[in-house]
Amino acid sequence: MVTGLASEEKVMKNCGTDEEVVQATRNWLEQAVIGLNLCPFAKSVHIKEQIRYVVSRATTTEELLQDLLAELELLAEANPEKIDTTLLIHPLVMQDFLDYNDFLDVADASLEELDLDGILQIASFHPHYQFEDTELDDIDNFTNRSPFPTLHLLREESIDKAVEAFPDAEEIYERNIKTLRELGHDGWKKLFL
Repeated sequence: MVTGLASEEKVMKNCGTDEEVVQATRNWLEQAVIGLNLCPFAKSVHIKEQIRYVVSRATTTEELLQDLLAELELLAEANPEKIDTTLLIHPLVMQDFLDYNDFLDVADASLEELDLDGILQIASFHPHYQFEDTELDDIDNFTNRSPFPTLHLLREESIDKAVEAFPDAEEIYERNIKTLRELGHDGWKKLFL
């Protein structure tokens, strides 16, 4: 059993460099999120290069919270034409989905602390994402599965504009489930070959 610093070093080796982490995340975004049209709003900001990719090397929830606060403030102040959304990827902390899910309450509370509630919101992606009332390996969960734990910071205004342009936005979730059920586990794996 590997513990302490040796455990952190093992995780760091497994996740790769910041560039490799970002590339794996971009690949997931291009192949799954955009390629399968899981989020019809992602393609535009991707093409315009308005997505900020940030790799947090936090190894504790406290360090991750500090990185999150900094990124929320940066996004709130940034010109939306330059940075419309941020993917805060944190490969070294919150590997357990239940811990990650609990942290989302802390993340949402941070929006209120910064007076950004209603201006920004946080969406969640995780390699072991699991919706309530599903089995771990249900393909439905893969709609929110990313290579690494990731907090997606979004502008409410951008979401509102995207929803206006996509009249059936409430149907996205059901459509995504249908798409993944048709694709199946083998099809999902082939996306990344």
